[in-house]
Amino acid sequence: MTIDSFDRLEIARNWLPRYTGMNLEQFGNYILLTNFYNYVEQFAEMFGCDIYGIGKPMQAATNDKGLTIINFGIGSANAATIMDLLIAIDSKGVLFLGKCGGLKSSTEIGHFILPIAAIRGEGTSADYFPPEVPALPSFKLHKFVSDKVVERDLDYRTGVVYTTNRRVWEHDTAFRQKLRELTCIGIDMETATIFVVGHYNEIARGALLLVSDVPITPDGVKTEESDMVVTESWSEMHLNIGIEAMTEIGKAGEKIKHFKY
Repeated sequence: MTIDSFDRLEIARNWLPRYTGMNLEQFGNYILLTNFYNYVEQFAEMFGCDIYGIGKPMQAATNDKGLTIINFGIGSANAATIMDLLIAIDSKGVLFLGKCGGLKSSTEIGHFILPIAAIRGEGTSADYFPPEVPALPSFKLHKFVSDKVVERDLDYRTGVVYTTNRRVWEHDTAFRQKLRELTCIGIDMETATIFVVGHYNEIARGALLLVSDVPITPDGVKTEESDMVVTESWSEMHLNIGIEAMTEIGKAGEKIKHFKY
């Protein structure tokens, strides 16, 4: 069969197992997305489940409650790829557990951000919708996540994050000034893409971001050492909040999908 004879859904059904090493029937209805393999390891240890995709572009695991976690890698292009491939399993909800840089003095390392929107500075999302279409999460999904954060007596921030393809920008004075003018609360490389491609594919989606550095301050640029401290201090809590929120959504059986536009 040639590629011309495949439709989009057939391609996704073929490629999702190829990228993750996991068969379609092994995926749960609800998905946690992350950039970090250690999140998948922690998840597998918690539930005693197998990790698939070692040596492949993405790794995945599913627990006995029907919740799947996928490490899709880093960056906007990878985020778009996994959100396209998830049409293969008709996922009911996707939550991105990512890290971001804090851009406000009130946003400190270890804070959580539930973004109300994301600015599409990455370019990838332009292949899906014109620039006038906002990058938005699904409100009901974020409500479940918010409840879980509050239940732990934790504080969180809301606001708009800026998504960029640039990994090294801290030296760029003009870009830093642009971020100030946009009044963004944080900056990352995936959130806007996940929101827009999720909208395109009619997948309910959200993001819980952990502030891992404050790059606008003189000593705030992330290093391997500083990121290790963040991981050791907050990653387990980050993961647990995501697990609890998405598990509760599944139990409640409440529809979280936006109406079609």
